[in-house]
Amino acid sequence: MAVVLRLQRIGKRTQPHYRIVAIEKSSGPHGQPLEIIGHYNPKAEKDKEKVSLKTDKLERWVKNGAKPSETVNSLIIRARKAEKAAAAPK
Repeated sequence: MAVVLRLQRIGKRTQPHYRIVAIEKSSGPHGQPLEIIGHYNPKAEKDKEKVSLKTDKLERWVKNGAKPSETVNSLIIRARKAEKAAAAPK
């Protein structure tokens, strides 16, 4: 069973919203995910609002061999940068 981390589109036609899911590679775009790891809202104003991840679930899946897609990988990097910027003392 090859597991990948990818986006699954939800929402209306003009209001895209995506789930970041762990899913079998052979499942279609609307297949049943194994677990929902986070959300991505491309229309949000701030990076912190655009990507929300459950880092414990993400780390567990990556540790067990799940491969993120290119887009999900870039979203993970963006979310980590936003977390560091929010945690930095001002």
